[in-house]
Amino acid sequence: MDPLPPLNALRAFEAVSRHMSFTRAADELGMTQSAVSYQIKLLEDRVGTPLFLRKPRQIVLSDVGGRLAPMIREAFATMREAVASLNGDTSRTLVINTLQTFAARWLVTRLGSFQLAHPDIAVRLVTAHTYVDFDREEVDVAIRVGTGPWPGLARHKLMDVRFTPMLSPSLAETIGGVKEPADILKLPILAPRDHWWPLWLNAAGLDPDALKNRPDHRMSAQALEAGMAIAGIGVGILTPEFYPSELALGQLIQPFDIICTDDTATHWLVYAESRRNAPQIRAFRNWILSQAGVEGG
Repeated sequence: MDPLPPLNALRAFEAVSRHMSFTRAADELGMTQSAVSYQIKLLEDRVGTPLFLRKPRQIVLSDVGGRLAPMIREAFATMREAVASLNGDTSRTLVINTLQTFAARWLVTRLGSFQLAHPDIAVRLVTAHTYVDFDREEVDVAIRVGTGPWPGLARHKLMDVRFTPMLSPSLAETIGGVKEPADILKLPILAPRDHWWPLWLNAAGLDPDALKNRPDHRMSAQALEAGMAIAGIGVGILTPEFYPSELALGQLIQPFDIICTDDTATHWLVYAESRRNAPQIRAFRNWILSQAGVEGG
């Protein structure tokens, strides 16, 4: 059996591949940049091919480096968990990356049951509007909206995104109530350029371009649009499953049963395929698929 490369060389490679920076890797490891470069050179000599491609002001992983990086990260994660278990430290941290609205309106209302079932797993929730890079960011799982597939990532469908107009009762009363879909067009629309509106208008038998000339108001998250709808500022195009309490309390009304879905907007649980069997990922996967009413994978 061939001996393993030096551990310091593997540690240096793992840090550089995560930060994509020799300087930041050196800071993390408490080494000089030249020492990190030397360790990478040792590893490249060992595997017989460059692991990084040096470009002006940046480095990128080579094809071989790209294949090696996730396996090395998983190996170090396994070693850390093994040592922690020997020391009697069975606690783990689960870092979840997700969109703001999904986090606030669906996930956090249910996370308590996960933490009760897994008190040894500390949860850290991070919200972002862009896709997380599992190769460079410290994230265990993400809730991603799209269609996939995403190379190197395992994915599990959680739910389709559903949407329909919702508004406050007080706004509806300004026109004597919303009785038919065309009444919606008599009211202020919060995000008239949202691509969901033409889909819903078409399903309701209305002109899908009816809002085309409205002012282009935009919100950075659906949760903000819902807040404005509750305040009576306008009609929002919202996901009813995210606002059950507001509907029950009469803060919002859903005037029609016409609910649409978007083929480009499906919620997925994703994580690095190489970490499929990490205990905290396995526990969260089983829990969230159960919460979403789908079978595990």
